Formats: sequence, C-alpha cells, structure tokens
Amino acid sequence: MLPAMQSYQAEFIDFMLECDVLRFGDFTAKSGRKTPYFINAGRYRTGAQLERLANFYARAIRERLGDQFDVLFGPAYKGIPLATATATSLFRNYGHDVGFCFNRKEAKDHGEGGSLVGHDLRDGTRVLIIEDVTTAGSSIRETVPLLQAAARVQLVGLVVSVDRLERGTTDRNALAEVSERYGMPAFAIVTIDDIIAHLRARTVAGQPLLDDETYRRVLAYREEHAGRP
Repeated sequence: MLPAMQSYQAEFIDFMLECDVLRFGDFTAKSGRKTPYFINAGRYRTGAQLERLANFYARAIRERLGDQFDVLFGPAYKGIPLATATATSLFRNYGHDVGFCFNRKEAKDHGEGGSLVGHDLRDGTRVLIIEDVTTAGSSIRETVPLLQAAARVQLVGLVVSVDRLERGTTDRNALAEVSERYGMPAFAIVTIDDIIAHLRARTVAGQPLLDDETYRRVLAYREEHAGRP
C-alpha cells in the first residue's frame, strides 16, 4: 500500500495538470523509451507558476534535508530557473539563505571564464542538485563530474519533481541507483504512483480524471520499465 500523500503533494499534481506540464499520450523520453505520459517543465511559463513550483520544491527539500546544504545546483537549462527560484523560496518561507549555481552548456573563454556561474564551489561545500524529472538517470551522470571538477564538494542530495520509478542502467530504480552510486539521498516531490492514485481518485461528473484506457497504458508501461528500490 502506498503511503498517504500529504496535501501539498496532491496540490502539486493538480498544479502540473493546470499548467499542462503533466500530459498523457504518446511521447519519447530522453532515455529513448516510448512513454504514455510526459512531464514537460518547459510548460511553466509565468512568474506566478514559477513561484508556486519553487514553493513545492522548497517544501519537499525542507522535509527531507532541513537546512543541511549550502548551495543549490541547477543543471542547464531547465535546472537554472529551478535553482534560482527555489533558493528564493527557501529564504522567503524558511529563512534559509543558500547559494545557487548552474552551468553553461559551453565553457566561457573570456571574462571570468569557466563553465559554472553563480556561487563559488569550494572544498567541503554541501551541494544539493535540483532537476525537473528523472527517467534513466542519464543527466545526473553528466552533472556530477562538473561539480567534482570544480572542487571537492559534498553531494548531499538530488531532488526532482517527479520520480518515474523506472530502471536506470541496472535493474534498480534510477533514483535509487543515483543514491547508491553517489552516496546521497535522491528524492522527488511525487512519484508516478502518487500521480496515478491521485488522478484515479479524483472524478469529474463521476468519471476519474485518469480514464480507463490511459490508466491501463500507464500501468503496462510501469510494469515493463519498473526498477527495484
């Protein structure tokens, strides 16, 4: 049985639908897998939406890590607004003033140079990586070497909006695989199982928001690509 969702997690699922970020149909994920649902963080397009999104991230981070980190790192490109907005939310709502940092896709060879922008990373800096979603964990394997090349940082976690609960490069869940490989917690605001349960429970005119056909397709996909914890 799934643990009961907190109210903010249910609100986050509704928020993703409201912003057309959570969509059902036929898509191809970054991993190359054909998927019946997609989380497109590029659909967050207004200041109000970004503020609400950051508040959801900040709430999840506080519950899992408290204030035990120094810098939020947002991988380019979608991680950049996530890191900056969530840093603002953490200060405004919890009084936790953290640094933020992100990378350029191409290193700059003039001015201050380098590929990282924002808070200076030093030996011992506690870094929390913030991403939009994970499927196979490929993006995090690109991100960690960037951080480790900058300094002997302490990786304290990875937070994403949705855990698709899919296999990474082994038979394990991609987030569990990341956690084990890099020795840090990896967690999400919600999982795909949370989404399924919430949308099946919510009805409009007596019909669930997640219709029977889509429900079966998502369950079949989950079964085919599920990773063990």
